[in-house]
Amino acid sequence: MSAEEPLFRVVRGVPTAEELAALVGAIILRSRPAVAPAPATTSAWARSGRPGNSRGWRTAGLPR
Repeated sequence: MSAEEPLFRVVRGVPTAEELAALVGAIILRSRPAVAPAPATTSAWARSGRPGNSRGWRTAGLPR
């Protein structure tokens, strides 16, 4: 593919500049790789009730 060859072309109709901009934006958005959401962090209170925690749920409500 040469540098002067277009990546896409309008085959039918006469789109406005706004319609072409929307089309290009949609193509760019779809071509990006999907980003995985960051894992949610759990609170200290939730972690305290899980197995394997040395402090345990009984001490979760006590002042430190």
